[in-house]
Formats: sequence, C-alpha cells, structure tokens
Amino acid sequence: MQRVALYLQDAHPIRDGMRFAQVAEAAGFEAVWQAESRLVREATIPLAAFGAATERIKLGSGVVSMWVRNPAFLAATFSTLDDLAPGRVILGIGAWWDPLAAAVGVSRAKPLRAMREIVTTVRALLANETVTFDGEFVHLDGVELDYVYQDRRPKDVPIYIGATGMKMMELTGEIADGAVLNYLVSPSYNRAALEALERGAAKAGKSLDDIDRPQLIVCSVDEDRATAVDRARLLVTQYLGQQPHIMKASGVPAEVLDRIGAVLTWPATHEQVVAASALVPDDVVQMITACGTPDECRAKVAEYVESGCTCPILYPLGDDVRLMIDTFAMPASR
Repeated sequence: MQRVALYLQDAHPIRDGMRFAQVAEAAGFEAVWQAESRLVREATIPLAAFGAATERIKLGSGVVSMWVRNPAFLAATFSTLDDLAPGRVILGIGAWWDPLAAAVGVSRAKPLRAMREIVTTVRALLANETVTFDGEFVHLDGVELDYVYQDRRPKDVPIYIGATGMKMMELTGEIADGAVLNYLVSPSYNRAALEALERGAAKAGKSLDDIDRPQLIVCSVDEDRATAVDRARLLVTQYLGQQPHIMKASGVPAEVLDRIGAVLTWPATHEQVVAASALVPDDVVQMITACGTPDECRAKVAEYVESGCTCPILYPLGDDVRLMIDTFAMPASR
C-alpha cells in the first residue's frame, strides 16, 4: 500500500485542520504534519488538537526550529504529545532559515554541530535517560524528564530532520530516524539527497533503507488545469524570492531567481507576489510541484516516489482540501 500524508500550514482555522485530519485518517492517510516555518503558527498546539480529534493517524512536526527551544523543553513537549497520542508522534526538527532567524536575533552559526548535539540529547531524554552533556550549544547537568505522577517509560518518538543542503542530509543519515525531504524541489534533486543520506547512514553502520524519507510536496488539484497551475505559481513565486536556497537546490535557472529577487522584498506583500508571478514560467511551476487535474497530480507525486520518497506529505493549495484528500485516498477508503 502506498503511504501518503497530509501537510497543513496556516491557511485554515485549526478547527478546520482537525476536521481535515479526521478526513485524512478515514481516507487511509498515514500522518498529518503541521508546519512551523514562519512566525505564524507554532506546530505543537495544532498537533495536540489533531491528536485529540483522531485515533490512529500519526502526528508530525514539519519542522520545529532547533534554535528556539531548549533541548530539555523540546523533549518534554514531545513527551507530552506522546501522552496524548502514544506511539503516534514524530519530532521533525530543522535548522530554520534566514533572513527570518537573523531578524529575530537568532544566529544560525554551526548548524551541523548544533543539530548533532540537540538530536543526541533529545533522543536520550525521550529514552528516559539522565543526561549530562557539555557541548558547544547544549549544556545539561544531570537532566531527566522528571515525571511526578505518570509511569517512567521511554517515549517512542522518532526524530526526523528537515534537511535541504547535502551536509545536513548526510548528518541526517547518520543520526536521525528519517529525513523530511523539502518541498519545491524537483524529483531529480532527490538523487543527490539519497546519496548523501546513504553516506551518512554508512557512518553509523546503517543502510539507506533504515532512513525513512517522507517528502513535502506542494499539491494544487483542480479539475481545471490552468487554475491549478496558477494557484501553485503564486506559492512558487513567493519561495523563489524568499527562500532561493531551496530553489537553487532544485535546479531553477539563476536568471529566474535573479528576476524574482529584484522584484520581491521580504516579507513580500500579496500584490508583489502576484506581480512577480508573471515572471515564473509554467515549466518551473510544474517541475517543482504537483499541479493540475487529479490524474496529473497523482502522476507527478509518483515521480517523487520513484525518486526515493517513501511517503508523500501533500501540501494542499486552495480551499478544497477534501478534493486533494479524495485524489490520494487509499483504494479501500474510496
């Protein structure tokens, strides 16, 4: 059976997200992931709401910033989510991005070292260990998850790293349970990502098959193909201007990035994005998103799976989230 998951950002009220999580669960989706990429919606509160409204579907953070939570409190937060939904929680963590990090006073220096220290200590805390660690970024002195009334037990919370660059991807293969592959990258990007994951896995005596590889995929479904493509074009334009590191990793031509960068500021207004979208050709939109009719979207998502994605995490664009869920519902659920 093909695995599939739902990705939510902040486009819908949380109560709507709860209903979408229920619909996705009934449709056979494996997980619902909540974004935390901007200063808009924190991830763990919606995940708790989704967990309270469902019974089986997994709950993933896609992804929380490693810089803004102390590792002990990060472990306590996800331990708490596991109390709500035992065995269903996935800690997805990432190194965030500039200029947002710099704008709020966060220096992203040495992200590889910081990620290694944080993942190492959070995993140990969730495993019910007492942790003493004196690193460059993490300092813990005899710290444990100090349960008072509940049973002391290891928490089954796998840790996935949201990586884009190949050095972080290699580290992910070495220390993480999975990699959350980014969206707005082309299927061809996955080849280099898998090679880096495999190199990292080998360092830890693992194989690529030991690393789960869910992937965020922008999905704009509409019976009218042009409407679907235009809807995706707006999001692509925003990322071309504001997160060009993702676009470069996908092979988007430098001249396109330069044209968009000359028009968009950060944060861009909706009017700026709409104006700049006229500079983004259809082939770029179709290269890095699944957009079009239901059949076209299924075919594009299949390309990502063939390129190494183990579970598509579908980011629905537009108001009709149920149409996207129905498009990818497991056969027994249709």
